[in-house]
Amino acid sequence: MKTVTRLLILPAILTACGPLSLYYREGETVSQMQTETTRCQVLALEKAPVANQVRQSPPVYWPGRTYCDGRGRCWQSPGWWQQGNIYTVDVNQSLRNKVEAQCMAEKGYRPVSLPPCKQAVKSGTPAMATTRLPPLSTASCFVKFDDGSFQIITPGQSG
Repeated sequence: MKTVTRLLILPAILTACGPLSLYYREGETVSQMQTETTRCQVLALEKAPVANQVRQSPPVYWPGRTYCDGRGRCWQSPGWWQQGNIYTVDVNQSLRNKVEAQCMAEKGYRPVSLPPCKQAVKSGTPAMATTRLPPLSTASCFVKFDDGSFQIITPGQSG
């Protein structure tokens, strides 16, 4: 049970540490950006539907090993074949991502990726979810809240 708990907690921790990727248009409300993103994702799914293909990596041959007993007598263990892994690939994923990005670009959005804020920045700023996308700088970062909302902070700027 402890192993399962650790396996579930680790992705949550890693997700909290990673960048925030979103479509950005300065001054737009977060709710409108999310609505437009969903619309473009649905359009992309219609234009480039999921097309999963089952694939298998090639098998690998592991040759036997030679063993010697110290009296000059040697023998070899038999080799064996290890089957290739079976996996699924959505061959339309790349195209779907392009369709989504083009749709958002036509609406005036561009993709941005913000790093998580360092503790000193977080503690020096009152916690308040972002409702309107603020001006960004190279120092901009984000704080993610438990409810899924986020706060974009640009050190040196108020608001």
